[in-house]
Amino acid sequence: MLGEFGVNFFQLIAIGGMIGPILYTLIWILGGILQPDYSHVRDDVSSLLAVGAPNKRLFDIMHVADVVLVIIFFGTLHWAIDGGQGLIVGPACFLLANILELAVALFFPLDEGGEIKTRKAKMHWNLVKVMAILAAVGMLAMWYRLSNTSGWELLGTYSLVSFIASAVTGLFAAKNVGTKIMGLAERLVVTTNVQYIFVLALMVFLTSA
Repeated sequence: MLGEFGVNFFQLIAIGGMIGPILYTLIWILGGILQPDYSHVRDDVSSLLAVGAPNKRLFDIMHVADVVLVIIFFGTLHWAIDGGQGLIVGPACFLLANILELAVALFFPLDEGGEIKTRKAKMHWNLVKVMAILAAVGMLAMWYRLSNTSGWELLGTYSLVSFIASAVTGLFAAKNVGTKIMGLAERLVVTTNVQYIFVLALMVFLTSA
């Protein structure tokens, strides 16, 4: 049936992998449009999903949809690359990171105003740290795997470059927590990560034709 539309199973999953990052990016873009007092430079993305946030329900739906699509993508990535012949660590790290992100989206919002006071909000912050570590390990593992997979070597190099960019922007974001440019610093690291997922999904789509 999928063949009637010119796509196969892995291509269909890859389309979802590309839509997910777009949805997440739209959350903070729309946040700045729908909430005039929201600052992309000052405020983090999580505050748009915090308890009592004006458009929380809309953004929660978009966030959950984003994460579910990406979970499905990473759940199949190991087999989409080379039939499951390579190291599974990279896809597994990204899969676990996004499962944790789904838990954050469903159960651990920040407190009202983006504050971190309650146990749920503190758990949110702790899980985000674990997710960042898993994503970093995932990029390194993907660099190793793809660099040794025929036809994927260029994306292997891209994985290493993305890891370095993620590490640099991540440190910059960590140093600017609570500052007037916290939102901007967070967007740099978030953009580094979501573009990597998009490019990875695009590559799967193109190579699975």
